[in-house]
Amino acid sequence: MEIESLENKKVKEWTKLSQKKYRDEKGLFIVEGNNLVTEAYQAGALQELILEKGKILPIDVDTYYVTPEIIKKITALDTPCTVLGVCKKKEEKEIGNKILVLDDINDPGNLGTIIRSACAFSVDTVILSENTVDLYNPKVVRATQGMLFNINIIRKDLASYIPLLKANGYKIYGTDVDGGINIKSLKEYGKICVIVGNEGNGVSDNIKKLCDKQIYINMNKKCESLNVGVATSIILYELDN
Repeated sequence: MEIESLENKKVKEWTKLSQKKYRDEKGLFIVEGNNLVTEAYQAGALQELILEKGKILPIDVDTYYVTPEIIKKITALDTPCTVLGVCKKKEEKEIGNKILVLDDINDPGNLGTIIRSACAFSVDTVILSENTVDLYNPKVVRATQGMLFNINIIRKDLASYIPLLKANGYKIYGTDVDGGINIKSLKEYGKICVIVGNEGNGVSDNIKKLCDKQIYINMNKKCESLNVGVATSIILYELDN
C-alpha cells in the first residue's frame, strides 16, 4: 500500500509511537534500519514494514510505501533510514538459570550496551527495575543492535521479586566497587543472579541487603570506577569463561 499524506491515519499512529504512553497502550514500538527490521522479522516481532518509495525488502508482512516526508515525521533519527518497522513488544518467557538484574539504569546507551553483552555472554534473562529507562526508548532499541529480540527481558519490582528468586534457589550477587569477591575468583554454577546498579549511585541500599554476597572487578587504583556498561560486560565475560 502507498501512503503520501502526512495526515493519513497510519502515519499519525506511527508518529505517536515516539511516546512511551502510546507504546505502552498499543504494545508496539518502532525500529529503524535494515538490521533491526531483519532481526525483528526473524524473531517474529515485526508487524508492519514501512519503506521509502522505490526501496525493496523481501519480507512477508504488511508493507507500506511512503514518501521521505512521512519517514522524516516518523523517525527519531537526524538522518532518517529508508526502512522502518512496527514491532510488537516482547512477551515474558521462563527466566532460566543465569539472570542479570539492572537496578535503575538511566542512560539508554548503557542499557542497550548491557543487553548486547548479556546476549553475547549467555545470560538467560535481563530483569529491569521499575525505574530503569524504557526498553523501547528509540535510543535503547538502536543501541541493542537488534539483540533485544534474542534475549528474555522483563520488568519487575526488585524489592519483592529478588526474595522470590532467593526462595527458588538463586544465589544473589550484588556489585560493589569497594570490595567483596573478585569476579575472577568467583566459581558459581547453577542458578545465579547478578545485580548491577545505577550509573551514579550503584546498587541501592535496600537491594544490597537482599544480596548473598558482593562482587567487584580488580583494577588499577588510579581508576575509581568504570562505566556501568563496560563493567557489566567484563563481569558477564568472566562468568561465561
